[in-house]
Amino acid sequence: MLAYALRRIVVSVPLLVGVSLLVFLILRLIPGDPAQILLFGANPTPDMVAELRHQLGLDQSAPAQYWLYAQRLVRGDLGYSYVTNSPVMSEIAARLPYTIELALAALGVALVLGFVTGILAGMWPGSVIDRIATVVSVLGLAVPYFWLAQLLVLIFAVRLGWLPALGLGGPTAIVLPALSLGLGFAAIITRLLRSSLIEVYQQPYLLVARAKGMAPSRLLVRHALRNAVGSVVTVIGLQIGNLFAGAVAIEIIFGRPGLGQYLVSSIQQKDIPAIQGVVLFVAVVYIGVNLLVDLAHGVLDPRVRLGWSR
Repeated sequence: MLAYALRRIVVSVPLLVGVSLLVFLILRLIPGDPAQILLFGANPTPDMVAELRHQLGLDQSAPAQYWLYAQRLVRGDLGYSYVTNSPVMSEIAARLPYTIELALAALGVALVLGFVTGILAGMWPGSVIDRIATVVSVLGLAVPYFWLAQLLVLIFAVRLGWLPALGLGGPTAIVLPALSLGLGFAAIITRLLRSSLIEVYQQPYLLVARAKGMAPSRLLVRHALRNAVGSVVTVIGLQIGNLFAGAVAIEIIFGRPGLGQYLVSSIQQKDIPAIQGVVLFVAVVYIGVNLLVDLAHGVLDPRVRLGWSR
């Protein structure tokens, strides 16, 4: 178990290096000089621009800039923002709670709706409940979450006035962002759990247990759900990273002061250290969550543990 975890961590290192290098190169290809953007409105002279470029280290070659950036990353230093001159890590830490709050709320929506509809559809395939769940899940997968967010704002905030559309504004302010982000994930859980339960219910040992008169609720909890949830847990872990990344986009629509707003403002001002820091931080979260899910899957499924020991 420990050896497998260590191997996964070692494999993740080249991936993080590749992400940092790709973001570094893309930002250098985007038109616009950060020094001129920062001095916009001050009627800067060429000497002023050159001096600021020197202070920011932009007058060095690209390999030299990346080498300095990589050295800071090894020390856990994401650099300093061009705009605020504050450590990027502290800027991320100040906004991270809002993004985590939204991601967890969306995850709660997805788990509740996904498990309820998936279990009902899997226990009674072909029923009216199953057909409704199938239609809803297909729509949830087909509709982009950013379009759904605007639709929910139009209905529940503009037309009905039940919920706020922007900012924080109390507990109700997170309802629309969480629904926008969580409904698509709930559709994935519904479809996967339904198909897994239908397959498990066809296993001989469950057919025998049902023939002996075991209560449906006991059959579901003690046997069917336990064997069907393994693949669902894996997908949940993979989607948690997507939820975290999607929260960044949803925050922009609903005006929440999280990593999304910080990333957009950094892109507009071409604050290179801030952009690199946010993207790399999200990548680390995504890879870390996937590692934890793999370990959890091994705990739930003995076949995976046997595979690790080979």
